[in-house]
Order: sequence, then structure tokens, then C-alpha cells
Amino acid sequence: MNPDKIQQYGDELYQALLDRQPVEPLTDREPSITLDDAYRIQLRMIQRRLDAGETVVGKKIGVTSQVVMDMLKVDQPDFGQLLSGMVVHEGEAIRVDTMIAPKAEAEVAFVLKSDLQGPGVTAADVLRATAFVMPCFEIVDSRIRDWKIKIQDTVADNASCGVLVLGGTRRDPREVDLALAGMVLEKNGEVISTSTGAAVQGSPVNAVAWLANTLGRLGIALKAGEVILSGSQSPLVPVKAGDSLHCSVGGLGSTSVRFI
Repeated sequence: MNPDKIQQYGDELYQALLDRQPVEPLTDREPSITLDDAYRIQLRMIQRRLDAGETVVGKKIGVTSQVVMDMLKVDQPDFGQLLSGMVVHEGEAIRVDTMIAPKAEAEVAFVLKSDLQGPGVTAADVLRATAFVMPCFEIVDSRIRDWKIKIQDTVADNASCGVLVLGGTRRDPREVDLALAGMVLEKNGEVISTSTGAAVQGSPVNAVAWLANTLGRLGIALKAGEVILSGSQSPLVPVKAGDSLHCSVGGLGSTSVRFI
């Protein structure tokens, strides 16, 4: 895909974010679009947000569950950038009219105390480089109409990033078996999902190692101080005004989010 089209689609997705008006799937309009094209479009969209004054605060891993991989017909996760404008403080209500078609997912966030750069990063390296972990919500959103996405669409759309809420107790990941830690997700007081960290690449730690190695091949490091979202341990939960969600993780505490 030529640079003009890369810029065109990146700008289009950025405008969709601002206007909260979805666009038609890129894969319908560009059947030959590659994952490399999609990541270049993502970078253009991110650059527009950086130019507007936001800063990069971390990275996210998406498409970590086998169900979603099968749906998108891929055999590996994807990634996106977390920006300062995406961070919502725990206890702060999220306005659904600031997004297009929000869906919530519960996961574990890592906050790094030292850089991680692949290739060759192991799970042990991730544990050494992590200051603490905590439960979190990512509220994903798609600038692609009706969530009619293939892997190239969601990658171009910054892995369908929306906003994120961090909460719970800060814990050293070496003190908790994140593969076995149970997660319970409630919506409006009703349990809708239970899982363990093993649902994410065998362990959230493995998912972060995958990200460090994948970005390392592109010359990108995970930086000290960055927040890394390790991938959803719950189904995608559509949300609307009036909904509230509560997520608890064994050994890490809980976090909540409400929508208005």
C-alpha cells in the first residue's frame, strides 16, 4: 500500500475517533491490505493523537484468546499503543457517548520498572522487569462500523483501543501465580464470567514476553514506567449507560467501572 493511502486511512480512523462516526471496513475497500500495511496505518493514527498533545503511556496486547483468534482467522495476538487520553481513574464514570460501540474486557495490567526489549525475552525477564501488577478494565471500541473486523481492520484501528481503568492492589508478580489466579467478572451484580490467567497464552506473563519479542524485532522496546495490558481474560461485554462492572482477581484485589 502506498504512503498516500496509509496516511489517508490513518487520518480517516483518527477523524472517526474524534467524530464518533464509524467507517466502513478497510478490508472491504482494500482486499489486499496486509498486516504490515495495517500497522503502518496504526502508526499514522497514533501520530495524529501525539500531534494533538497526547503521550504514549504503554502498550496493549489483543487477540490473545483462541476463540478470538479463530474468529479473526489468525494464529497470533496483535498489539496497540496506550495513550494518555485513554486513562480513566478508578471511580470516575465513563460516558458512553464519548465512544461508538464500547465493550469491556477484564485483564491484568503490568507496570514496568525497567526496559524490556526482545528478541530473547523470557517469562523470567518479564517478572524481573515488572514493578507491580493489578487488575484492570479495558473498554475497547471500534471505529469500524458494527465491529465488522478482520485482523487488519482492528490492527489499523490501534487494536480497537478505547479507554482503560486500573485498580486493585499493587502486587509483585513473583508473589502471585498469575496463570492460576482466578478472575471473576460481574455486570450489574451478576457473575458473567470466571477464568484464570492461563486463558491468556498460558499466562499473562507469557503474553508480555511475546509482546516484548515481537516489538523487539521492530526495534521497539517496552519502557520503564509503561503500562502493559496483557490481554483479556473475559468475553467482550457490551456496555451502555447505567451499567456497572466489577472484576476481582485472586491475590490482586478488584476494580470497578460504571457507565453514564
